[in-house]
Amino acid sequence: MDKDTGVTIRLAQQPEADALLGRSPLAALVGMLLDQQVPMEWAFSGPYTIARRLGSDDLDAHAIAAYDPEAFAALLSEKPAVHRYPGSMAKRVQQLCAYLVEHYGGDAALVWADAATGAELLGRLKALPGFGEQKAQIFLALLGKRFGVRPEGWREAAGGYGPANVYRSAADITGPQSLAKVRAHKQEAKAAAKAAKGAARGPDGGA
Repeated sequence: MDKDTGVTIRLAQQPEADALLGRSPLAALVGMLLDQQVPMEWAFSGPYTIARRLGSDDLDAHAIAAYDPEAFAALLSEKPAVHRYPGSMAKRVQQLCAYLVEHYGGDAALVWADAATGAELLGRLKALPGFGEQKAQIFLALLGKRFGVRPEGWREAAGGYGPANVYRSAADITGPQSLAKVRAHKQEAKAAAKAAKGAARGPDGGA
């Protein structure tokens, strides 16, 4: 079913929101940007909510970058809020769109359209406002696994998120079952990190 046009995405677990992610490169980028400190479905349904509140069926980088910052923050803060931290995320979304306007003429797809290698694409993603190493690697894996964007060495550049048949990130979600597996992996990773922290401190706080 997954093709370069009409890609089937199931990150928001909501048909209209997922359809927007599948057809709009900017919506996919904004969803990835919002994917922190909130459930994944909440984050990836955000672009659809923003588009609707802007009275549009898609996101426009030029329009968002030029939007009054206070009004845009209010837009994201309306109930139900687009994110747990709508004010700071509104600022980040506008920064991302302003960067895309300045460097890519507002066309998000140009970030990856002509990237010759996975390493080059990773570098471009890491240059985006709000995209650190991990977020850039997850989005690179998402592009490769779900959108068919596969420059040479893309799996290697995506690090632990690149291999096939793993359930580690948004890149591996194709429906409710895989979402549950990814969530379980994240919980295990969190528990392991907590245990490692405790072991490092040792009994009596590491005294």
